[in-house]
Amino acid sequence: MARRRRRRPWYRRRGYRLARTAVLTVLLVVVGIRVSERREPPAGTVASAPGSPEASDVRAGVTASDDAGTDTRGEGAGTDTREENAGPAADARPGAEARPDPVAGPGPEAVTPPPSPSRPAPSAKARNGPAPPRTLPRSRATRLVIPYVGIDAPLIDLRLDSERRLPAPPEDEPDVAGWYADGPSPGEQGTAIAVGHLDTNTGPAVFGGLGELKRGKRVEVRRADGRAAVYSVDAIKSYEKDKFPNREVYGARKRPELRLITCGGNYDRRTGYSGNVVVFAHLVATREPSKAAEKR
Repeated sequence: MARRRRRRPWYRRRGYRLARTAVLTVLLVVVGIRVSERREPPAGTVASAPGSPEASDVRAGVTASDDAGTDTRGEGAGTDTREENAGPAADARPGAEARPDPVAGPGPEAVTPPPSPSRPAPSAKARNGPAPPRTLPRSRATRLVIPYVGIDAPLIDLRLDSERRLPAPPEDEPDVAGWYADGPSPGEQGTAIAVGHLDTNTGPAVFGGLGELKRGKRVEVRRADGRAAVYSVDAIKSYEKDKFPNREVYGARKRPELRLITCGGNYDRRTGYSGNVVVFAHLVATREPSKAAEKR
């Protein structure tokens, strides 16, 4: 008699095994995706641990660069500040050379972070520095005063000669300085120019101490209308005549500037001095008639 075959239980059948394997595979894939999403930050974000430089330097709406404040650049001439002792005859040609490239204006104002509750908000003057002095209308120059080197001299009008050169004051007036009358007047926008002798056969002349000036010293030019223009020295430079930089010395400027020119370099009895000394300065203040009169 044949033995009857016993049926397998349901959990050992092939269909159940296949179904179980498929379900487990799907579950493993889903779990793996969820885990990877938690570990990877969303696109466009930076994962920073608490206390790291990135997390501590970035606050709501304020970056680390904002905390540094704005960089206020002074309005200096940007020329070499080394002092050079010399002096030359003022024979370069103002206005004969092409104008220099315009001075670049200030860029966009930097973003200022909001003040903390413990500090008052900074004023506009504190953020941007002192406002530049206002320019003055045209008026003839009458007197040059430089207390640091003991200069207090009258100014006479000078104009270009037939060779379009700016001459020095008359040799028989060594204590008088000359003002280029066809250029900007003291306090006007542009480059104003004054010249004077360094010495004579008997001793120092009006600009004998010009090479001793230092950066930051004040130069005051008084005007026929009673006002005065006050300049601050930026640099003192010496040039040989054959290398005199007309554009740098005489070139137009967007702000009121001043050049003082005298003789310098080596002296030869036949040819005179070999170069020039030039003082570069810019306007820092103006004085009204009553205040200017008090200084006389």
